[in-house]
Amino acid sequence: MPNAPQEPSSSEATEADPASAPPAASLPAATPPEDGLPIRLTMDDADSPADVIDALFLSRFVTGTQPFARGRSLERTKRTSTLLPPGARVLRESREGDRRCTLAEGDGWTALVSRWPRRADVTVTAVSRELADERLGQALEDAADEPEPQPADVPMGFWYVSPLRGAIRTTRQIAAASWDEVRDNYTAPVADALGGLMKLTPDDISGRLLLLHGPPGTGKTSALRTLARSWREWCQVDCVLDPERLFNDIGYLMDIAIGEDDGEGGTGRWRLLLLEDCDELIRGEAKHAAGQALSRLLNLTDGLLGQGRNVLVGITTNEDLERLHPAVVRPGRCLARVEVGPLTRAEAVGWLGTGEGVGPDGATLAELYALRRGSAPAGVPVQTTPTPEGLYL
Repeated sequence: MPNAPQEPSSSEATEADPASAPPAASLPAATPPEDGLPIRLTMDDADSPADVIDALFLSRFVTGTQPFARGRSLERTKRTSTLLPPGARVLRESREGDRRCTLAEGDGWTALVSRWPRRADVTVTAVSRELADERLGQALEDAADEPEPQPADVPMGFWYVSPLRGAIRTTRQIAAASWDEVRDNYTAPVADALGGLMKLTPDDISGRLLLLHGPPGTGKTSALRTLARSWREWCQVDCVLDPERLFNDIGYLMDIAIGEDDGEGGTGRWRLLLLEDCDELIRGEAKHAAGQALSRLLNLTDGLLGQGRNVLVGITTNEDLERLHPAVVRPGRCLARVEVGPLTRAEAVGWLGTGEGVGPDGATLAELYALRRGSAPAGVPVQTTPTPEGLYL
């Protein structure tokens, strides 16, 4: 005799019949974020027309009528480009000094263009992501005006912190001579050391810190420009314009440590961060004076922060080697440590083509260029008549 069907358990009944499940607790409707954001704009005689345009542009994004925004900055723009999508209706326009602001709109979108003689910022808000991307692309189409790079030019990045936009990297083409052209600018031992540095490849990297130290005017910065040219096939060179802030601002340091690829050689390229005149960061008392800044520098070169990142740090300083912190110059940390000094008298005379104005101790590169221009550098007497060797006033 077949078994009689059994009644399902209460749990089985619930799973089989959703209607029998207890009603879910009703949730309150989400409040639009703009309703919780009090917006009060007060204009007075301290505000400019550009401030008004900025406020008007933000209104549709804040209220949510155009909740999608896209923006881009151009370093060089064609003067003939309006930087506006086709069919734009101009609502406001102002010109103050070098800056021109334009507020325009179209069906479902609004655009703000802030323009200077060469660079520009373009931002678009729209009712959809696709429309914002499309209108921004139309505004920027054929607007960039990049000059043809010259053979002696190399791309160099420049990092700095903007009060309004945070960490920013811009790129410039920097004129840089070849090593053969500038080798005679350095005294023989320095030329040998720098010449070896110019020939390095990624396989030769044994340390992460490059240190150039010596008196002002000896050509340290010129050597770094030539190094950027010599390494351009495998290394991206960036100059940090505010190094005193870099190691005291964790967010800024992480932005630079992660980096931004210039797109010219792929993600496997090395990066060289240049910090010029960082005397206070690496001198002997730096640990006491700069707090954690020195520790973070060392961590970037061979600590956890530097692991997995192909980052080199190049530092120039006017300090003597004996005054530098021992942790900076310890063996194994420096890829190269070069003291760049003046040329000897014989080298300076050979460089200048005459001994007129050259002192017994030689001359720095800056002094030699000053003599070539016909102006005597401070502290070096210009000699108008030849004098016997060893007799100098």
